[in-house]
Amino acid sequence: MDFTVGTADLVSMLMALLCGGIIGFEREYRNKSAGFRTIILITLGSTIFTIVSRHGAGTDDRISANIITGIGFIGAGVIFKDQFSVRGLTTAAVIWTSAAIGMTTGIGYHALAFLFTLITLGTLLMMSRVERFIGKLQRQKMLSVTFRNADFSQIQALEDRLNSDDLVIERLRVSKDRDTLTVVWQVSGKKQFLLKLNETLAAIPDIISFS
Repeated sequence: MDFTVGTADLVSMLMALLCGGIIGFEREYRNKSAGFRTIILITLGSTIFTIVSRHGAGTDDRISANIITGIGFIGAGVIFKDQFSVRGLTTAAVIWTSAAIGMTTGIGYHALAFLFTLITLGTLLMMSRVERFIGKLQRQKMLSVTFRNADFSQIQALEDRLNSDDLVIERLRVSKDRDTLTVVWQVSGKKQFLLKLNETLAAIPDIISFS
């Protein structure tokens, strides 16, 4: 099979570098795990695979499917789960979107790929503003508190105190380790009251730690 790189393929790869660079710059600026180089390589790699599939015989669907599968593995690598939350989902989504943009440039839809890039960048830039707006509304957070002793009455006392501070709490789990008690609550309330929550907990001497 004769495979030569034409002008259109070179333009596609250059467009992939441009689109990946735009999104990667935003990720690098925000100090995310998948930064400038990573996003560029993902976009460029997807473009190259798509170009190769166009020059192959009957392999378009298989290569495209393998791109999606491979990007899924990369995206899974940037997702981290701790005890109460999952982090890296946005970065994984950006990786997935960058691969889609790379495939779009690979089939020659350069204007559409650039439009997708601008939409993606606009979404990422607007996200922080929207999150700040949401932060002024009712919010929820997971609260874990460890008490110095195993007196269950202090749990109810703290719940009564928090409920009186314009917060709504729901007890999820209670565990005992030797002489300490650890309680996990789901706390709902406005951001200003959730910020005061740390001061309230820090002032209680029977609390060893909270997060």
